[in-house]
Amino acid sequence: MSHKTKFALMCSLLVLIGISSPIWAAEWKPTKPITVIVPWPAGGATDLTVRFLASEMEKVLGQRIGVVNTAGATGAIGMRSAWDAPHDGYTWTANSDTSMLVLPVLDLLNVTHRDWIQWYVLFTPCIVSVTADYPAKDFPELIKMMKEKPGQVAVASAGVGSSGHMAMEVVKNVTGASGRHVPYAGGYPAVVATVSGESNVVMQLSMEQADMIRAKKLKPLANTSLQTLNVSGYGEVPSIAKWYPKFPLTGSHFGLMAPKDIPKEAAAAISKAFDVAAKSAAIKKFAEEKAVFLVNLQGAEALASAEKHASIMTWIMFESGAAKISPAQFNIPKYKD
Repeated sequence: MSHKTKFALMCSLLVLIGISSPIWAAEWKPTKPITVIVPWPAGGATDLTVRFLASEMEKVLGQRIGVVNTAGATGAIGMRSAWDAPHDGYTWTANSDTSMLVLPVLDLLNVTHRDWIQWYVLFTPCIVSVTADYPAKDFPELIKMMKEKPGQVAVASAGVGSSGHMAMEVVKNVTGASGRHVPYAGGYPAVVATVSGESNVVMQLSMEQADMIRAKKLKPLANTSLQTLNVSGYGEVPSIAKWYPKFPLTGSHFGLMAPKDIPKEAAAAISKAFDVAAKSAAIKKFAEEKAVFLVNLQGAEALASAEKHASIMTWIMFESGAAKISPAQFNIPKYKD
């Protein structure tokens, strides 16, 4: 074989390697601004998280990432808008896994968690808090009061299927204590309503309550992770597992989603930018301020987390009567501890 032939073959091989290489695919650079549709009002946990992520990811992708709040129908309107947009990598959505997972069983969206690529940066448990002057001194005392007055203690949430509503249903399922669900248009409005005295209890996310807890306008009794949660400037909030050891991990992972059929090179570039953002000093500072746990879940790991969470939350929603459709219709198995 001549030197010229060998050289030609080598060049052809290098071209083929370059075309098929993941490194080549990761070089996708957006040529226009990207839109992230947040299906909740401004100021809530999803909105706060994605704005921090966007500001860090812009530096890597080299394009502006615009955040658009499209609230309504427990997040279904915004999620549908993102799904109906072209699947070209330029329109994402942001949500919690909890809110996304329950939409199909609520008959609000026929797109399941398996249809999205997911990137999660934070895990935020819910905090069971009461108004500052509420007589319950700790979580067992609140449960006792709720059992003595079933359906009378007002519990605020961001709406049916929200993280706070799910926490209320899990508490009911585990303890047998039920409250009167009072839905609001988002997590922040639910927290503010409780501070003002419209509600007695709020079980929204730690991220949404941290500032009011520091200001001593809310009294935290327990958190729904499986470990003690530190709220900087306030102190430690015990886990419900202290009193109920079999209490399932309850809360939400927050991050980004995009339809799973976007171009592979776009997905690779988003993952690269997300990874940089998830390790940034800005996100670490944000996590400390908002009393949340840092995570970095992508790809198969993120999907596996969503699958497990779905097996808990969708079945609790269905068995409590809050969901219209059985998770079995979406081949979601019931979680077994």
